[in-house]
Amino acid sequence: MREYIITTQRLGLRNWLPSDEAPFIEMCQDEAVMKHFPKVLSKEETLGLIGRLKAHFEEHGYCYFAVDLLETSEFIGFTGLANQIWESAFTPCVDIGWRLKRAAWGKGYATEAAAACLNAAFTTFNLNEVLAFATNTNSASEQVMKKLGMNYIGNVQHPLIENDDRFTHCVVYKVLRN
Repeated sequence: MREYIITTQRLGLRNWLPSDEAPFIEMCQDEAVMKHFPKVLSKEETLGLIGRLKAHFEEHGYCYFAVDLLETSEFIGFTGLANQIWESAFTPCVDIGWRLKRAAWGKGYATEAAAACLNAAFTTFNLNEVLAFATNTNSASEQVMKKLGMNYIGNVQHPLIENDDRFTHCVVYKVLRN
């Protein structure tokens, strides 16, 4: 039985396990999944990301959590919270993010998991606000932000996309604790 930090009707969110490595590597090498990111990630880069997420969890009690379908225990991606410290008018902050494998798209999982994370952000982790960032081309993520009740507050030049001709900026959304 896996130990979940957050659960919804269909999903379990938890810290990362060694069994997540292979499916996450595959997911991060999928061109469609990584379309709105600077590049697909190598095996080493993906494993490094998992290591950083686990360390973030140890320090803060939250991270971009691994997400499972409760019915099958299948790993489908991540959704969660992360401290962002790169330099901008909107940082430092805690942001909410998600990345799901293609087979999990279009089923409402990102919104379901993110809504549960926002609830935990305000009730469990005692945060006062949460931001979300997405490249200007990522309309699907922007729709999730709107469904979550987040409000558009501006644009920012993320340092990872600064010289990438595919993106002009990131949109920024915010929600406050009620």
